[in-house]
Amino acid sequence: MFGLLGIVVIFAMVFGGYIAAGGKLGIILKSLPFEMMMIGGAAVGAFFISNDLSAIKHTLKDIGKVFKGVKWKPEDYKDLLCLLFELIRVARTNPVALDEHIENPKESAIFSKYPKILSDGEAVNLICDTLRSAAMNYDDPHQVEEVMEKRMEANLHHALHSSHALQTVADGLPALGIVAAVLGVIKTMGSIDQPPEILGKMIGGALVGTFLGVFLAYGLVAPFASKVKAVVEEDGQFYQLIREVLVANLYKHPTNICIEVGRQNTPSHCRPSFSDLEEALKVVKQGAA
Repeated sequence: MFGLLGIVVIFAMVFGGYIAAGGKLGIILKSLPFEMMMIGGAAVGAFFISNDLSAIKHTLKDIGKVFKGVKWKPEDYKDLLCLLFELIRVARTNPVALDEHIENPKESAIFSKYPKILSDGEAVNLICDTLRSAAMNYDDPHQVEEVMEKRMEANLHHALHSSHALQTVADGLPALGIVAAVLGVIKTMGSIDQPPEILGKMIGGALVGTFLGVFLAYGLVAPFASKVKAVVEEDGQFYQLIREVLVANLYKHPTNICIEVGRQNTPSHCRPSFSDLEEALKVVKQGAA
């Protein structure tokens, strides 16, 4: 919603101010298709050169995050804490029974209570792999903790690729705008014998290239890259919460303490209150009774 609103504000303020100052859109509209072909086409081509097919698909998919926002909502964080509570409690009371949940989570009665989390392969794999590692009785919990940290760093690096790719395009657009403007000047110099009013329009058309490159870079593509990065990093907090709770479990802290560690590490705007989480956990305990 805010993404669309931002785009509308950008266009309204830039072109509205131009018109209010007495500018005429005719020369921009006349030059726009050709300038867009040169600048936009070159930017797309450079994007294709610098990325493989999977990265291109990943970036195009992530553009939707500008409008959709973060994937994980406050209720999802509460559900995650309840899910981890159930799994840790089973692991503490009946380790053998835990196998059916972590070896086949899609058939798990516990995971099936939280379909949104179950549909996220990385979250499920992170939980199951870590609980499986804990069941192997590692002598040093730091071993599992280090593996988790490296795994999450790699996942975040991969998830941020689309933001970096968009930012690279944004960085190149002003230069591509200059290229288009120079071509316009070359075209103008080839018609130097024309009257001043014609030359003026041709020079104005050439300058549209510079305007378009800068406008697309700083008005659209760079903000898109920034928003994608912000969304990816915020969604990454969901996986960090999994890490914090399961690391606390590795150190054999009481189950309630493990969950409280997770609650405290939940982003403030998504963090359930202590009483709300207690009520949710009571429902979980009653359901398991």
